[in-house]
Amino acid sequence: MDNYTFLSHLMCYFQGEHFGTTEATEAFFAMTRLFQSNDQTLRRMCYLTIKEMANISEDVIIVTSSLTKDMTGKEDVYRGPAIRALCRITDGTMLQAIERYMKQAIVDKVPSVSSSALVSSLHMMKISYDVVKRWINEAQEAASSDNIMVQVCLNGILEPCANCAFCRVLSYTVLGSVCSSASQCGISSVCRHESPLFDFIESCLRNKHEMVIYEAASAIIHLPNCTARELAPAVSVLQLFCSSPKPVLRYAAVRTLNKVAMKHPSAVTACNLDLENLITDSNRSIATLAITTLLKTGSESSVDRLMKQISSFVSEISDEFKVVVVQAISALCQKYPRKHSVMMTFLSNMLRDDGGFEYKRAIVDCIISIIEENPESKESGLAHLCEFIEDCEHTVLATKILHLLGKEGPRTPSPSKYIRFIFNRVVLENEAVRAAAVSALAKFGAQNENLLPSILVLLQRCMMDSDDEVRDRATFYLNVLQQRQIALNAAYIFNGLTVSVPGMEKALHQYTLEPSDKPFDMKTVPLATAPIFEQKAGNARASYNQVLGKAVSIQVAIMILDVCKQFDCTNTLNDQLLERVTVQMEPSDAYDVICCIPAPSLAYNQPGMCYTLVQMPQDDPTAVACTFSCTMKFTVRDCDPNTGVPDEDGYDDEYVLEDLEVTVSDHIQKVLKPNFAAAWEEVGDDFEKEETFALGSIKTLDEAVNNIIKFLGMQPCERSDKVPENKNSHTLYLAGVYRGGCDVLVRSRLALGDGVTMQVTVRSKEEMPVDVILASVG
Repeated sequence: MDNYTFLSHLMCYFQGEHFGTTEATEAFFAMTRLFQSNDQTLRRMCYLTIKEMANISEDVIIVTSSLTKDMTGKEDVYRGPAIRALCRITDGTMLQAIERYMKQAIVDKVPSVSSSALVSSLHMMKISYDVVKRWINEAQEAASSDNIMVQVCLNGILEPCANCAFCRVLSYTVLGSVCSSASQCGISSVCRHESPLFDFIESCLRNKHEMVIYEAASAIIHLPNCTARELAPAVSVLQLFCSSPKPVLRYAAVRTLNKVAMKHPSAVTACNLDLENLITDSNRSIATLAITTLLKTGSESSVDRLMKQISSFVSEISDEFKVVVVQAISALCQKYPRKHSVMMTFLSNMLRDDGGFEYKRAIVDCIISIIEENPESKESGLAHLCEFIEDCEHTVLATKILHLLGKEGPRTPSPSKYIRFIFNRVVLENEAVRAAAVSALAKFGAQNENLLPSILVLLQRCMMDSDDEVRDRATFYLNVLQQRQIALNAAYIFNGLTVSVPGMEKALHQYTLEPSDKPFDMKTVPLATAPIFEQKAGNARASYNQVLGKAVSIQVAIMILDVCKQFDCTNTLNDQLLERVTVQMEPSDAYDVICCIPAPSLAYNQPGMCYTLVQMPQDDPTAVACTFSCTMKFTVRDCDPNTGVPDEDGYDDEYVLEDLEVTVSDHIQKVLKPNFAAAWEEVGDDFEKEETFALGSIKTLDEAVNNIIKFLGMQPCERSDKVPENKNSHTLYLAGVYRGGCDVLVRSRLALGDGVTMQVTVRSKEEMPVDVILASVG
């Protein structure tokens, strides 16, 4: 085997096989003899082999002298590869020994040598940043080179360097250096996050090279906190590119304008005429980006025209671009809700076209969002979806639509027209879709008394299904509906279980391991939205999370009678070991601190937990709000930052944390009730109370709704957290679970006058949650 074949096989072996240290070292020493060869190709293959074997063979460092001789020699063809190989095997202790040679190589007149030194410098920054940073003067001198390869490599090393040195290079460039367009493009891209260099970037907009102009415009657009005034010059040059005869410039311009329109749609409005001309572009990628940009920046009067223009080419683009169009239409419908009929018709036509799952899912999600945001579009949207599931081949989409039909269909003026579409799924579809259809039918029967006899007949037919799940659901819902009880319908059909399924499984398993005469209590099961910490706490029902600096975070679990606070602590000091860490709490009211459990030890960057148990007031159950003063106390033992070995003696120290505030929202866990009216009737009016309040400092209904939700910490239902436009009154529905597992519902009727008047009605199966909420609001 000749030397060429040997090295070629060796290089290929590195790509897919593991090379042992012993074998690599032997092969390396055998290969070093080839340094005596005068064959240029063979020598360059040696350099490549050294780079590959640098991390797996031993004593690679012995070739340092040979590589140093090659990089300073007279053969330019060897110097560049030798520099790259030498820097690959050099560590931090050897870097200063070759520093002089590297500085000379950076300013070398041979482009291949200079670029190799610059690229190697970039890699060696990871080893010793401080040493490489000293080479910035040589890098500045290299900026005078008119070789593109050198200047592009120069940009790579300048980006991580100090700003002051970088500014010197920029000044050199601006004051008339011979930097090429490639260098200016690179410098503009590096400056994206350097606002003080905005003047330089803006000057590049007047460069004679198109790629420099585009990079400068892109850099301005990506600047953080960029204002509309600062965007104007960049948008202007991108507008000119929109009419360029070069497709690549048109694509780059419209793609960048599309990004601008996401945050600053008004800044792109001036380009609408140019963008409309691009809709008919032969490149469909450009046309798609143009139309999606117009959908973000166009006015309400242009919606009809845009929808018509999209229809002319949407069948010619790929599913990926169709999804982009659908997402833009969804955003436009939120912006102009009165145009829902036009967009709904367009989306329904897209549903009939051929396409993949992602494309169809995007359309279905868009239609569902329109239905949820605009009640006027409900019937037309449901009709389009019913038509779609007749030929839908995607199980996920079919079940999603059936769930929506079961939720929204019974509330429409003519719910009976949806029964046929749902029952057809029981007859024609697979098991998962049939089961979803049975659940949807049950919701129609539970909410519409006149449809109940027909629904019962259909459910009886479903009991003959071949699938277990379908038969079980049909049997269950049939028996519930035959009882004709609103409470049962609300608990088992409309709203269902709100607990965590894994949590319930764990609780049931624990119940079987510890036999008891007491029946299983569902209140011991954590809610579906409860954090993991609360699931461990058993009957915890609320959580509070606050980050204090970078050292301590707090989780609060509200029990039936006590408050358990878990403090997650992290030691951020590498020269100290903290021991016996506790958080002493001083309540401002009638709360009592029962005990503290310390964290035994906190090493550097290692998390630990300590706990404080506080008893709530017994004489006044409505006193749920309290502010705690927190002080973290610990014993400090100084230690060696390198070894982590602590001193024998320590000293006590403390650190004052931010105050911890517990409010009524910490005693309530959010729970979604899909059918609030049914849940309202299920709870009943045994402990219903009502009061009226004046919110004088609040001037809008939106502000009132947001403040109420934030204060009570409850889950808004029936999309009542969104106030319709031009309304002087609104009703907010909230649901939650009070500590101990008791459901609590709030109906807040708001009226706008000089201020906002609020009539609050609270229902629960126990009296205390009602009193707590009204006392807190008052």
